[in-house]
Amino acid sequence: MMTEKIKNIQHRLENDPKFQEAVGKIRPQWSLWGIAGVILFFFVPEIITAIWQEPLVHWAHLHSITEPLAPMRKLYAMLEEMFADGVSWVNIGLGVLLLWWAARSRQHSDL
Repeated sequence: MMTEKIKNIQHRLENDPKFQEAVGKIRPQWSLWGIAGVILFFFVPEIITAIWQEPLVHWAHLHSITEPLAPMRKLYAMLEEMFADGVSWVNIGLGVLLLWWAARSRQHSDL
């Protein structure tokens, strides 16, 4: 019963032109700008975090305790927590998947 529902949904999505158009719009292009965009948004922040994690955590902590405005203190505390967690493997994984998707779509368009 559940497998029939999943197959039905999959069949409707495969034949829906609006869905196919939406997927085509979000697919990164295999061009200099498409690859550079994925690298800049997914890999560069993680490289920066890996290299300068300790100074970033210290900077965010210092501002979280000295900032006079409460919303800004909260923002710096969130930044401190984010940098203290280290590299986001989810972000790196998404970047790799997007690059793979772009490369795969390029291979299929060359055929």
